[in-house]
This record gives sequence, C-alpha cells and structure tokens, in this order.
Amino acid sequence: MATRKAKRLLILGGGLIGLAIAHELASKGKKVEVLSRRRSEAAGFVAAGMLAPHAEGLSNGLLHLGRASLFRIPQWVKKIEANSGINCGLRLCGIVVPFLNNEERDNYPTAALGKYLDRNGLEQEVPGIAKKWKSGLLFQEDGQIDNRRRLMRALEKACLELGVQFQEGIEVQTLLKVKDVFQGVRIRNAEGEIQTIFATEAILCNGAWSNKLFKEVPVFPVKGQMFSIQGPQNALNRIIFGPGIYLVPREDGLIVVGATSEKEAAFSEGCTPFGQKTLQEGMNSLLPSATSWPHIEHWWGFRPCTPDSEPILGNSSLEGLWLATGHNRNGVLLAAITSELMAKSICNEHLSNSEEELLKPFKWDRF
Repeated sequence: MATRKAKRLLILGGGLIGLAIAHELASKGKKVEVLSRRRSEAAGFVAAGMLAPHAEGLSNGLLHLGRASLFRIPQWVKKIEANSGINCGLRLCGIVVPFLNNEERDNYPTAALGKYLDRNGLEQEVPGIAKKWKSGLLFQEDGQIDNRRRLMRALEKACLELGVQFQEGIEVQTLLKVKDVFQGVRIRNAEGEIQTIFATEAILCNGAWSNKLFKEVPVFPVKGQMFSIQGPQNALNRIIFGPGIYLVPREDGLIVVGATSEKEAAFSEGCTPFGQKTLQEGMNSLLPSATSWPHIEHWWGFRPCTPDSEPILGNSSLEGLWLATGHNRNGVLLAAITSELMAKSICNEHLSNSEEELLKPFKWDRF
C-alpha cells in the first residue's frame, strides 16, 4: 500500500459544489486538490440549472439562503468566466408558475414575491400554454444557467487556471482520524492501488454518496430522469415551472424537460420507459406544441437529499472535516453562497451576523 503526504486541502467530490468551493479557496491562495470518482455522474452535470428560490416555493431559512445566493450569482459567474474564458450561459429570464385557479395561486408559499397573472397574462408570457391553466405567477428575478454544457466546464477550467489539482477515478474508501481529528483519507486510485493521503483539512462534497463515507450525515439519493428537446429559437422565453414538471429553454432553442423524483430507486442507473413517459405527459400538459419537437438527449442523476430536504453546511464532529452536501434540488442555485460562506469559514475570515444567520439552520447536528 503506497503512502504519500499532501499539504493540500482536499475536496472530496468533484461535482458542482466541490468545484465551486475549490475555485473560491484557490482564489484565496489555498492549495486545493479535488478527489473525484467520476465527475460526469455529479448532479451538477445532470441538473436543469434553474435559479429559482421563488418559483420553487422555498420558505424560512432555505428561502433566505436561496435569495442571498441568487443575489450573488451574477458576480460569481463573472469571476468564473474571467478565470476560464468560458461563457456560463447565465440568463435571468424569469420563471412562470401556472395554476389551475386563483385560489391555488394565492396559496403558493412565495405568491407575495411574484407578479400575479390572469389567463391573458399567462398567454402573453407563455404563448401556447395549455388551456387548463387559468392563472399564474411570474418571478422575474429567477432564471437559469447552462450548467450541463457550460458552467461545469467553466468551473473545471477556472480551477485549473488557479492551480487546483485533480485526481480522477479516485474512490475514497475511508476517512482517517485520531481522537476525532481528521488525518487524511485512504483511497483506491484509477489503477486499483490503495493509497493513503495525509491532510489536516478536507471538505466532504460527495453529494448523494456522502453518507457512504461519513455516516453522521443523513444524505440519501433521489433519482431524477430528464430529457431535452429542440424547439424553434425564442419559442419559449420564460421557464415554465409546473407541478412535478418544468421546461427550461436555452438561448439556442434547446429545452430541458425534468424531472422525475424517484426516492425508491436508490442508485439504480439508466432511464426507464415509465420515467420518460411521465416526463412526456407532463410536458404535454404544459406546452402541447412541444410534443412535435425532436428529442435530443435523455439522462438521469441522483439528488443528494436529507430528511428535511435542506443542505448540510459547516464543520462536523471531526475536527478538520467540513461539510457541504445535501443540496437536494437546489445545488446550482446555492453554489455561489455555499462556496463563499464555506471558504470564509475554512480560511477563518470574519462572518457577519447576517452570514452567521444564513448558515445557522444548516448545521450537521440538527438531525
């Protein structure tokens, strides 16, 4: 068994949250090494990229965290684009949430933060929307980012430009500790060799796989299937967020359709006929004209969920081990605020009272 020493701060997991934190820490001069089994399986590659604290109907601490992140995203993206030279496809295009009647609309958790739409207003915002939808809410601040084709690649390149080191094909098998102090990790590398990497600090960003490595985080997978279709350019300018289904239009007319929510599927891979049929029916119920547009791609992924559907952020019971996992449906939205607050905490920078309050509901020991 080979052993090697590393003074770098370890990022355990090469998905969106791990890359975002790595980028922020590297920007502050930290030496960072990302250990990843297979970055392509990360939720950041398979999500739709919605930035939707209002359209999702978030509440309480999660709504505050989501709004704080949404406010930071333009500058966060600008920094990534400057370091990578890649456009991330940020579009604050607004999101429309349709309802069957006014009562449903008025009872939506974030209704007071949106613009009320009657049937005529709904048709103006979403031409061709199905006739059964009688009213809606427009959340003009919400939007999207092209995570699958642009953001993830931009983050990878930005990290490389700042000196972040990557190890791909790494399976972290065990966290090493002495008297509740983190000492490093035991890994199996891409060649199948067992190695020990010594380090004094690491951030657990393993997404849906976090519980396999650190049992104190109650994170479990919820599978989601998606597909994309090619529509005419500008056929859909707003995101449509319906019950259990959403349509996210990119600038080139590609529309991402998602997503199933399959808690019982665990880590079973692949798309299923039932899941794809469910998405197709949901799409038809929102925008019937999209039925005839060609399918481009089908995929699936695993959301990292917690019992209260909220993330786990901050330190852990193990000194030197930090936690940034369990983001569920909101990893893309929360990447900016997560990376900022985690990097400040890790670098012992002062957190304002408002920043402390943002983090407070998401401690690991709340369960």
